[in-house]
Amino acid sequence: MLVKQISVFLENKSGRLAEVTKILGNNGIDISALSIADTTDFGVLRLIVNKPELAEKILKENGLTVSCTSVIAIAVADEPGGLAVALEILSRESISIEYMYAFVGKAANEALVLLRVEEPEKAIEVLTANGVKVLSADEVYKL
Repeated sequence: MLVKQISVFLENKSGRLAEVTKILGNNGIDISALSIADTTDFGVLRLIVNKPELAEKILKENGLTVSCTSVIAIAVADEPGGLAVALEILSRESISIEYMYAFVGKAANEALVLLRVEEPEKAIEVLTANGVKVLSADEVYKL
């Protein structure tokens, strides 16, 4: 149930993001979710793609600093408070969220969210037990 996330360390200068997306596009790699956190000098681009192993390999071959981590993908009701339900479940279990971001698109009546948590296996267990839809890696890569 864990999804592979690609993280790319980028210098904060014009054209770097365009370079990464061009490399991925030229290799048939589709981006379904992304987040970028930046400071004055650098940024971390987090990506969910349809071919994470290939993306990691290709980006490294192009001289970029890349790492792969695991995140959880969940689907919540696309309505006010929908996300709060899942976050309250994690809070009750004292599972901390390091960061989260949403997919570029959404499924019918569902918002799709990615979570990086301290205890992913426990988080999957409690979310599933409480009726939160946790997507498999295969489901995510096909989005």
